[in-house]
Amino acid sequence: MTFGNTKTEKTGTSTSGATETAHIKSVESLDQSNEMERGLKNRHVQFIAIGGTIGTGLFLGSGKSIALTGPSIIFVYIGVGLIMFLLMRAIGEMMYSDPSQHTFINFITRYLGRGWGKFAGWTYWIVLILTGMTEITAVSTYFVTFFGTFGIDLNSWKWLIELCFLVALTGINLIAVKVFGEAEFWFSMIKITLIVGLIVTAIVMLVIGFSYPATHIEGVDGTVSGATVSLTNITDGFQLAPNGWMNFFMSFQMVFFAYQLIEFVGVTVSETQNPREVLPKAVNELIMRILIFYVGALIAIMAIVPWRNFHENSDGSFGSPFIMVFKYAGLDWAAALVFFVVITAAASALNSLIYSAGRHLYQLASDSESPAMARLAEVSEHKVPAKAIVVSGCMILFSPIINAIPGISGAFVLFASAASAVVIFIYVLTMLAHHKYRQSSDFLPDGFVMPAWQVLDWIAIAFFVLVYVTLFLSADTLGSAIAGLIWLVAFGGYCLLHERFQNRDLKEALQQ
Repeated sequence: MTFGNTKTEKTGTSTSGATETAHIKSVESLDQSNEMERGLKNRHVQFIAIGGTIGTGLFLGSGKSIALTGPSIIFVYIGVGLIMFLLMRAIGEMMYSDPSQHTFINFITRYLGRGWGKFAGWTYWIVLILTGMTEITAVSTYFVTFFGTFGIDLNSWKWLIELCFLVALTGINLIAVKVFGEAEFWFSMIKITLIVGLIVTAIVMLVIGFSYPATHIEGVDGTVSGATVSLTNITDGFQLAPNGWMNFFMSFQMVFFAYQLIEFVGVTVSETQNPREVLPKAVNELIMRILIFYVGALIAIMAIVPWRNFHENSDGSFGSPFIMVFKYAGLDWAAALVFFVVITAAASALNSLIYSAGRHLYQLASDSESPAMARLAEVSEHKVPAKAIVVSGCMILFSPIINAIPGISGAFVLFASAASAVVIFIYVLTMLAHHKYRQSSDFLPDGFVMPAWQVLDWIAIAFFVLVYVTLFLSADTLGSAIAGLIWLVAFGGYCLLHERFQNRDLKEALQQ
């Protein structure tokens, strides 16, 4: 869908100097060129938004975060969560103004130019594919680990597990958007149930003054010391940076990457029923979700397990806090339970990535002048971009092949980690697009307005830049940071120069 079909109707009301305000056009009038079906209900979008904030990082990676910074990790999650909320408010305001757009990337094209739009569109699609490749590998790894807790070795069948999951999730995306929404609803329900169970367990343990002895935990070297469940496990000897300021600052990038895909709800708006009612609610409840599901879970974990009991294993990994907590609660099958939920979390992420990648490729094909790409800009009889979804799924299918080739596997890890870094550029461009939107004649003063945008936009941008700078401070992320900058200069420069010369040739042709 092109922007020529979605121009906002203007009035002569002046807001600031040269700009004018615009009427809120009805969704029906904006949807004239939207071939997708609005099959996502309110509960689908709400749980998609929740699922986008809860990834495998909370279940498996929070142990490392706690070990690095101790109880202050709570403030890091809140701080980064507030910045991500600003990003979502910016996306929400633009999508509210034109809910027929298939992706928030379109607003980068509209307000920053086709060059940056092309860079952002292709970059984001590539990021989705590379992230999908890592998620399909994670799904098979967690699946093998899950059955390993029952003494069943499935290591030799990892490729088949990956193929089956990918085919199943691609099929879900091809049937209908409401089927995708229903799948995400139940995926999110499973994740939420485990987190709520963790918090309830902590409350019960606090009330009864529960104590536990030193215990061996799956995935943790040696024996973990015993303790009494108490909030003093969090407050005693509190320091903002107990392991040094470098570790404290590095925790910001870890938490930032844990929040990635939070913007996914901004890709579902063109297929959502009553988008102008559902979108503001989904975005505004984001802070409450962060407080409950991240901060609540971290407080519960550290009340039960003193943060000094989290140590790095000999292989560089960290134990899962969720496995620790449920093991102390007497669940001998805690590891199996947690890894079952982790499988659903990874499958949910992969499901969302296939959905988002299909919509972005469809949008890229719609904007392309290439006849070959035009074939991907078609919607099936089920009102989904089937060809774009299948192509995106096939690209993700290269993951098991790449992992099987040692020489290529190492390079793929670098590209996949660099992809996460490149997302920061997309976020910066999104905030800049929002800044331009607020200065444009498209601005809707009675829409879903982000307050104090003149200041908050720049605060968010400054934070994203700071996160990228921290990537240069660690040997683990230095390669990703450099690769990301090379991509920005090379591909970004190409997109801008190509658009500039294309516009010049068009101008010269019109003058003849």
